[in-house]
Amino acid sequence: MPRPSFGVGKVCFCGVVESARPLGSIYLLKVDFDGKNRDLPLAGQFYMLRSVKSEVLLGRPISVYAAEKKGDSVQISFLILKKGTGTQELCSLCEGDGIELIGPEGNTFPVPKESDKVCIVGGGVGVAPVAGFASTLGDNSYDFYASFKSGSYGLDFVHPAELTVTTDDGSVGVHGMITAALTADTLRSKGYTVVYACGPTPMLAYIQKICAEANVKCYLSMENRMACGVGACLGCTISTKEGNKRCCKDGPVFDGSILDFTPPASKPARREPLKENEIPDMSTSIAGVRFENPVIAASGTFGYGSEYGDLFDVNTLGGICSKGLTLEGRPGNGGVRLVETPSGLINSIGLENPGIAHFIEHELPSMLKLKTKTIANLSGSSLDTYVEGAKLLDATDVPMIELNISCPNVKAGGMAFGMDCTSAASVTSAVRAVTKKPLMVKLSPNAPDLIGIAMAVREAGADAISLVNTFQAMSIDIETGRPVFNNVRAGFSGPAVKPIALRMVFDVVQAMNKLPESERIPVVGLGGISTWRDAVEFIMAGASAIEVGTATFGNPFAMKEIVEGLREYMKRKGFRSLDDFRGSAQN
Repeated sequence: MPRPSFGVGKVCFCGVVESARPLGSIYLLKVDFDGKNRDLPLAGQFYMLRSVKSEVLLGRPISVYAAEKKGDSVQISFLILKKGTGTQELCSLCEGDGIELIGPEGNTFPVPKESDKVCIVGGGVGVAPVAGFASTLGDNSYDFYASFKSGSYGLDFVHPAELTVTTDDGSVGVHGMITAALTADTLRSKGYTVVYACGPTPMLAYIQKICAEANVKCYLSMENRMACGVGACLGCTISTKEGNKRCCKDGPVFDGSILDFTPPASKPARREPLKENEIPDMSTSIAGVRFENPVIAASGTFGYGSEYGDLFDVNTLGGICSKGLTLEGRPGNGGVRLVETPSGLINSIGLENPGIAHFIEHELPSMLKLKTKTIANLSGSSLDTYVEGAKLLDATDVPMIELNISCPNVKAGGMAFGMDCTSAASVTSAVRAVTKKPLMVKLSPNAPDLIGIAMAVREAGADAISLVNTFQAMSIDIETGRPVFNNVRAGFSGPAVKPIALRMVFDVVQAMNKLPESERIPVVGLGGISTWRDAVEFIMAGASAIEVGTATFGNPFAMKEIVEGLREYMKRKGFRSLDDFRGSAQN
């Protein structure tokens, strides 16, 4: 068995497999790397692949399709299904690009006995490792079954006695899934004594079942999410009759008889996609204010709307939160204000703003002319300034106030009001007493009892809650040995915080759902939302709407793309309104 190693190879080819459907779904990647004193990988083994210029943390486990020595180099070929961010990066590589490889990893397919009648089965991109295995056997010494949704690919090195291709849409070969061509009766009638298979889990479960019925030995190549690929992290274990097994080290090829394919918990009933001309209703109401869609620009990231107006039509958004406003104008913090981090941004702006009176006279009129809903974000340095600011806003036509008791970038007020239940309730109650405007309170993730504070502001008169604001963070200049920010601590945001923010939104909604329905208030989720998929997760966690902030800095069209992606997702899933999937993760 060849020993794994870590190295950097060079891409010598990366291109679309023309026979795969839909076109552009499957890529062929060929990588050259130093082959001195290296054995070729064995059929069934895989490599962890990661582009040198990658933006993802982890390599992706990709099975070997073919391998050959070329002088002092080894050339490995991979078939890759373009699916998530990692595989999209791999499929976007160009000739000469560097690629990191850890491998070859895992075991291989056992060599059949001379007396065996061999059946090989590949499903989708799972055809790659079994096709590689087939190429090590003699021509016409096996039968090969390949099953695809549409089209066919990966059969270049296959020379079977009999080749059967099935496609779900009938575009190639037998019309149907693998069940249309291979059954327990087929195994018996053909006299197969051993089956080798790789493909989607439902297909492998089926192969295991019919092999058991026909009393035929089977070896199944499994897959699972991996972090290390070398057997250390235990993140890729699969359930077997012999206990947990590591897919990367004990597999990926397993004796099929030991695998546990217990069906997952029942899923919601499948909905039919919406008709082509049917448009889902993306509107949502928060405290009586109707938003055309649930995507709201977060305070402090979108100015007052006009700043991005030249780049795209901001009227496509559901709402816009103003820059954080205080009673008197503020110059903000001195010194460095921004530090970029991997998948995030630390900011120490310090609520620089022109003051509420200036906002009412100069910025608010243009915001109110927009079709999208305006939300005024109110902050303060004391209870009195919060109250006086609220009085001024109450006299305007602004539809909603977002009470910010969670800003980490100011020394007085801000987050201090949102760190315990008593102070959070007191400022909410005081503001509630001087305004009839719908009041949404923005909470801090740094609070030790987030649920307690959410309940406290609800009881004090909040009509809605938005969470989370930025996380406290810091940065140190390694040349001076001093903190980068004048205030030492600053606010961290961006994609890195999304999983934590999502969990916090889920927790608060869960707690809210334990109350009588008449006592609940809506939750607006934010924190690291960058894509429509992120937005869907927050809505499934129970959010009535979402706010997007830092993502706009990296991609000005982020919110526009979220609206469009959310609409297409709803059409594809058959969701006619947000209520059809809002809070589904809570069930």
